[in-house]
Amino acid sequence: MSKPDALLVDVAALVESGRSNQMSVTVVAGGAVITGRLAPEAAWRQRVSEVLADSARLGDFSAIFTTPAPEEGPPTHLHFHVARILQGTVGIPETGGMYRVSIEDVSAWTMGDFSYSDH
Repeated sequence: MSKPDALLVDVAALVESGRSNQMSVTVVAGGAVITGRLAPEAAWRQRVSEVLADSARLGDFSAIFTTPAPEEGPPTHLHFHVARILQGTVGIPETGGMYRVSIEDVSAWTMGDFSYSDH
């Protein structure tokens, strides 16, 4: 999208306000379908930092994610947790991952988390 969808920006702003981390959204960005729950950026950064800190190979990257997120203006990114990229009949990863998507890159979206099945 050349101009971010104002309604999606409003949804992201409500999540950023800390009033909910239970909003499930599915987006199409760069041809990929990503589905999961949105988290406030600060909570997302903290979780990514924790995961990296526990890694022997990637621990040095942990500190990058502890930098506070800029709070000026409307949100520019969606921060997914417990999220999956849908590919055919499977979701990658099955357990859910942490994704950051630029709102500008979202070409379509819907409320709710798509489920997948191998049946």
